[in-house]
Amino acid sequence: MARKLIRITGGDRIDFLQNLVTNDVTQEGLVYTALLTPQGKLVADFFLVPDGDGILVDVDAEIAPTLAQRLSMYKLRADVALDWDDRKVSQGTGEAPEGAFADPRDPSLGWRAYGTEESELADWDARRVAALVPEWGTELGPDTYILEAGFERISGVDFKKGCYVGQEVTARMKHKTELQKGIARVAVSGDADPGDAITSGGKPVGELHTRAGDEALAYLRFNKIKDDLCTQNATLTRL
Repeated sequence: MARKLIRITGGDRIDFLQNLVTNDVTQEGLVYTALLTPQGKLVADFFLVPDGDGILVDVDAEIAPTLAQRLSMYKLRADVALDWDDRKVSQGTGEAPEGAFADPRDPSLGWRAYGTEESELADWDARRVAALVPEWGTELGPDTYILEAGFERISGVDFKKGCYVGQEVTARMKHKTELQKGIARVAVSGDADPGDAITSGGKPVGELHTRAGDEALAYLRFNKIKDDLCTQNATLTRL
């Protein structure tokens, strides 16, 4: 889990982020949120971390340059500065070190801390699958709509905070439509790997993503499921 940190400083940093991201940045503690395109698709998901006179952006290293570029594009005349921060991101599920923050997505994901030590959880994928928490590069990508990825359930979006980039599309999906696609947890019986196509009644209805033992996360077209779910060499049961 390679992560990068961007540090945002300046007198306008709160308002700057509040007008851009999906969650309310004024709440206490670690804030899980996202930046969207104007069409409502995901640019990046990340954590906002209070850090004295600044805010740290904790984001997947793969997408960090894209996020930094996009944030810089929105900066305009705001009193905001963006800089890379070389502190390490650590996480765990045992006793939290001083200064650590609870992961807001699910209690089972433990804590996150920012300093010089790195940690890695051997059972991270199993915890994510059990908690139905998607991750960039597997369940999440540039074609993702956050409500299909369960962001409301994992505390990644606030519908009362006001406008942000992509808000109109997200609000319309929330209030005017029933989701036809999304991330789901499935039980797996047989040989199946991430990326395998999922079919129902012989027709494609989705794709398998992260697998941990006999369970996995899958992207499914709910309205297309008419029969049992399966991959080429496994049967699936939605949990």
